[in-house]
Amino acid sequence: MIATTNASPLIKLIESSEISEELKLIAKKVLAGERISIEDGCTLYHQGELGFLGTLANFVREKMHGDYTYFNRNFHVEPTNICVFDCKFCSYSRLLKQKEGSWEMNTAQMLAIVQSYKGKPVTEVHIVGGVHPKLGLDFFADLLSKVRELIPEIHIKAFTAVELDYMFRKAKKTSAEGLQILKDHGLNSLPGGGAEIFDEEIRKQICEDKCSSDVWLEIHETAHQLGIPSNATMLYGHIETYEHRIDHMDRLRKLQDRTHGFNTFIPLKFRNGDNQMSNIPEVSAIEDMRAYSIARIFLDNIPHLKAYWPMLGRASAQLSQSFGVNDIDGTIDDSTKIYSMAGSEEQTPIMSTKELVDLISVVGRHPIERDTLYNIRKDYKNFNFNELEITAN
Repeated sequence: MIATTNASPLIKLIESSEISEELKLIAKKVLAGERISIEDGCTLYHQGELGFLGTLANFVREKMHGDYTYFNRNFHVEPTNICVFDCKFCSYSRLLKQKEGSWEMNTAQMLAIVQSYKGKPVTEVHIVGGVHPKLGLDFFADLLSKVRELIPEIHIKAFTAVELDYMFRKAKKTSAEGLQILKDHGLNSLPGGGAEIFDEEIRKQICEDKCSSDVWLEIHETAHQLGIPSNATMLYGHIETYEHRIDHMDRLRKLQDRTHGFNTFIPLKFRNGDNQMSNIPEVSAIEDMRAYSIARIFLDNIPHLKAYWPMLGRASAQLSQSFGVNDIDGTIDDSTKIYSMAGSEEQTPIMSTKELVDLISVVGRHPIERDTLYNIRKDYKNFNFNELEITAN
């Protein structure tokens, strides 16, 4: 596909008498394909109204991807929600001594989940969970090998940098040594979780005991050097400022300049259900769209921007496609609890392929099924589902 876009709406903005000169200069950079600065990013947050930001973000989105919106067929395995860390925003984890609401699966139970997808048209298993004090590198390396034996062709995306840091330290391995072991046992890529907000002072307040921002970045840089691609996230809408968001994205942008290893950026909305930060109100849908838009404008070197629909909700996932987003994740199949436990819009996160295609098509986008690395598997434009029996995945 050769991505094309209509520059007319952006040109009209630049010519408008209602836009400040500061914003016009930023719009001119975007039109010319020039990188915006940290100061520009902060200006967009403080001065940019939603319509202006959406116009810029959609221009970038269509320049990069045309009208394509991607999804994949995936499922999650969450080994445990028992965790040694005490993140204030987390509604998911339980301490080892807490029995209510906690779970811990053994290898056989996890493999039974994987086995249930054998022969189904899924392309990815996503393995993430709490940081259990009794589970280590050998345990998870063995799990990866057995998943690979069960479904040799499946892409294994597993373990946040927070999980990896703990298992590597426990095993007395460097990041490079530990990642190579996991790669040798079947690991294909890393998810982007655990990044939260990189600013150290904010991190002290919301997740003081988990790995530092420098460690998170170092693990992903090492993964990229070993040929393991990854995603990146940002938790927004809590106690951080706009400046903290831009600083977070700037650190990712600098790392991407060096390694080109990030596939996708995923802004994650803070949800205040049943956690230690429940007193903080959630931001509005307007603020969600502003966050997506500015991410698309600022992160010029990370190719894809994802709206994680189980967290955001279906309606907002549809809307986000006009604000820079070109990916809405996958079928999920009710296999993740991380956001439903925090009060997200989707309490039973499952969509059939047809539902995903319809969700994309109804807003005028072109639905494309991808694999984890964005290779096109199927083009669903004008696809006739009546001619094909579609399973839930």
